Amino acid sequence: MRRVHRRLVIGTAAAVFALTGAGAVALFRTAPRQHADAPPTLVGSFAQFTANEAPSPAPQAGFTANGKPTSLADFRGRVVLLNFWATWCGPCVAEMPSLDRLEAALGGQDFIVIAVSEDRNPAVVEPFFAEHKIQHLSLFHDPGGALASAFAIRGLPTSAVIDTKGNVVGRMEGPAEWDSGQAKALIRHYMGAGGAGTQAQL
Repeated sequence: MRRVHRRLVIGTAAAVFALTGAGAVALFRTAPRQHADAPPTLVGSFAQFTANEAPSPAPQAGFTANGKPTSLADFRGRVVLLNFWATWCGPCVAEMPSLDRLEAALGGQDFIVIAVSEDRNPAVVEPFFAEHKIQHLSLFHDPGGALASAFAIRGLPTSAVIDTKGNVVGRMEGPAEWDSGQAKALIRHYMGAGGAGTQAQL
């Protein structure tokens, strides 16, 4: 009787080990599922985009819009692409027309591009816009670099995506083609039209 019991215990343990081992292998080989709120997979320069696991409130340091004081709180309810740039920054200059085209394509009640100039003299921005035919962006300026400091900007250009609740949901350093298909898919994702549909457009 003891021998039968012993064989039963050993056989059960072996079966459990085999099932556990198979389960572990299957779990290891199964790719993790992407979170439902995760942005679409990005490639190229957009591979530098980092989505925040835990969205954090955007700093409320003041800046100006067309010469008037404002803050990010004034844009609550819209998805914001916040871009830090300057006229003396070569990559920023190359990037600016694509930001203008993105604003033309998606800008409105649900989305806005806020390209904030870090130039010391705000008077240089309007002539720059005229020269480069920037027609859809407003004149945003960061006097004294207060907003850039609040966002701990390390270099230009740097961009951050802010959701409708005023939370920073992602960020990237360096220039990008903001009017590209994957850029629009990224923005639409945060506007609420993301998911499998936008990922399929990449």
